[in-house]
Amino acid sequence: MRVHVILACGECKNRNYHTAKNKRKTERLKLRKYCPNCRKHTPHKEVK
Repeated sequence: MRVHVILACGECKNRNYHTAKNKRKTERLKLRKYCPNCRKHTPHKEVK
């Protein structure tokens, strides 16, 4: 079972990406993605 999550930039807090993760994994997802607002790669965290 997978759930949809939203990823927000760690610097500007802009919500840029949508992805899916395993529902049984309880920890929050953290990925390094490109932010078009900051125009650089930044860590993106899962938000509610």
